[in-house]
Amino acid sequence: MSVSFPSERPNPMLVPSTIRTLVVDDDVLARTHLRALLEGEADVEVVGECADGRTAVERIATLQPDLVLLDVQMPLLDGFGVVQQVGPGRMPPVIFISAHSDFAVRAFEAYALDYVLKPYESTRLLAAIARARETVAARRRAHAALPDDGRLTALLAQFALPTVPRYPDSLAVKLGDQYHVLRVPDIDWIEADGNHSRLHIAQRHRLIAKSLALLERQVLDPARFLRVHRSSIVNISKVVAVEPMFHGDVQLVLQNGTRVDCSRRYRSRLQERLYFTT
Repeated sequence: MSVSFPSERPNPMLVPSTIRTLVVDDDVLARTHLRALLEGEADVEVVGECADGRTAVERIATLQPDLVLLDVQMPLLDGFGVVQQVGPGRMPPVIFISAHSDFAVRAFEAYALDYVLKPYESTRLLAAIARARETVAARRRAHAALPDDGRLTALLAQFALPTVPRYPDSLAVKLGDQYHVLRVPDIDWIEADGNHSRLHIAQRHRLIAKSLALLERQVLDPARFLRVHRSSIVNISKVVAVEPMFHGDVQLVLQNGTRVDCSRRYRSRLQERLYFTT
């Protein structure tokens, strides 16, 4: 006579579960290195990567990761800005990452889940992941996010870095099978060409498949470049003369002799950048 025993239900507290992790760093090599270090951890799954803070906010909302490895200094929105936009109460556990060792490091150790300094050491990163395991497990046991105890909020208030957008110093423009690197400060002016833009540099031009609006919004530093017409942007440092035209329009003379129209609509912007004397 055979005896059958009821199957035991596994204890959910003992069943290993994956820590879904989002890696946020504007340095692609740093992200690659992080992913390589995490591959050795069977319970850590990298569910996404992103290179700027704004995208990180979107990915946190859509992916709802258990853990975020978050760079402090990034373009568009820094690490502190990410936490502020997501909200400390809704933010997953965070391991802050930075290449800079300064006074704020001690504050991160006190307020954040952990802080890892670049370049990454495997032992240091794995120690941070071990702390993350405990926190993620606690959140799951509670079946809800742990309430913000005020420490992360205090960190944001005391040590938040100003969100200063960073703009590229160079552009890699594809010509045939190669990419030619152009220094952004060398650009004299840019004109719209349909959905493309024509870059003018030292009497030469390069057509790129990016709109003028996109370049203005994401690539060109507004401290250096100025929109002067709906179809043109100039490098303000290249302007050597301003000549009045009809109906309030003016014409800008660049160092190489090129003339670029500045419409009346954009003249107020020009006057904010150039002080006109009589």
